[in-house]
Amino acid sequence: MSCGKPHETDCSEVLDHLYEYLDDEMSADACAKFKEHFDECHPCLEKYGLEQAVKKLVKRCCGQDDVPTDLRAKVLSRIELIRAGQVVPVAASEVVAEAGSTAPTGSPAP
Repeated sequence: MSCGKPHETDCSEVLDHLYEYLDDEMSADACAKFKEHFDECHPCLEKYGLEQAVKKLVKRCCGQDDVPTDLRAKVLSRIELIRAGQVVPVAASEVVAEAGSTAPTGSPAP
């Protein structure tokens, strides 16, 4: 994804670290670089807006649920593999099915 214009901070770098930006896990200097990039690059700004909206929706819908430790580990591992280009993302229905299979005993699956 790119608008085709050169930027001080490359689009791929912005997209690779988008969740760090969304989660306020970056230095002030890095945040400033990202803000500047979003001001210049409409496609990256759209991606940021979409991911921000998804994050808010997930928090609103699932924010009170405890996530089983093994499911969290599986999801984080999968994200790293996808970022490295080693795995094709799974469909949302597969994620829901896997989440249901790791529900604690006595708890209903989602």
